[in-house]
Amino acid sequence: MRIPPANSLISAHFTQNITEIRQNIARTAEEATTGRHSDLAAHLSGRVGTAMISQKALEDIGFQREQLSQREARLDVAQRSMTFVHDRALGIDIKMQQSIGFGDLVGQGLAARDAKAALTDAFSALNVRFGERYLFAGDATATQPFPNPDELLADIRQIADASASPAVFTASLETYFNTPGGGWQQNVYGGTATASDPEGVTGADPALVAVISSLAVLALADPADSPVLISQNPDLVLTAAQQLTSGLTSLTSLRGDRGVAQEQITMRQESLDIEETIFTSAFNALTARDQFEAASALKTLESTLEASYLLTSRLANLSLLNFLR
Repeated sequence: MRIPPANSLISAHFTQNITEIRQNIARTAEEATTGRHSDLAAHLSGRVGTAMISQKALEDIGFQREQLSQREARLDVAQRSMTFVHDRALGIDIKMQQSIGFGDLVGQGLAARDAKAALTDAFSALNVRFGERYLFAGDATATQPFPNPDELLADIRQIADASASPAVFTASLETYFNTPGGGWQQNVYGGTATASDPEGVTGADPALVAVISSLAVLALADPADSPVLISQNPDLVLTAAQQLTSGLTSLTSLRGDRGVAQEQITMRQESLDIEETIFTSAFNALTARDQFEAASALKTLESTLEASYLLTSRLANLSLLNFLR
């Protein structure tokens, strides 16, 4: 039987040790970086299930926080748009009432032009998107909900020209704006009247409809270009101004409701912070590795590896002749 040289056996043993040391270095380096034991199954033994429960809870908290952040951002964008619409229309009702009260045709024309500009700006603000989603389109999130306001004004002008009396005009406006088959939802507003998102606001919301319909009538009250029915019945304009005041109040209430939702989101986020602290502490107690200790162990392993390499090199050159020399 051929017996291998002793130095070969020793060299093989060192080679195996070097492989183990390198594996320990890789594992310890990871632990020094992450602050956690790399082999949790071996470290935790029978407590793996407890650690996994904590880890799953932390993952769920992260998912919930992401959803809350999305909701919070959507609500914030929607709130900004509704605030802009409110502030843009604010005061036009008073200007129109004062102009008609004093018989100021120039002031009435200016107020009408302000109403038309506010209507245009409102449509633009309500076409806001969050990512690829139109926020005021109801469930038709991929469809731009509000077109050029000239389409709406043309419809209202046509209704005024076709109405035999102020009462007929008022009734026709009610049908146009507030019934599912009316012209507002059929011809102008491109979204849906309902939204699956309970925090969503649609173009069929009574508060927005009140503001938009009032601005549309006021925009047609310019004495220089007003339909005959409206020019001959200033009470229609005064009624629209009063409805604008009421609509702005309703819009404020709508914004307040969404503000309550935002406050609830904030409270839930604070609750998640507390839960995360508790579960993180529990998970760290089971899985954490002292990074300073790991770094010290890593340095020791590296020194051992260097020494092993040196011994292996010397053993490779060992022979009886070299020994006798």
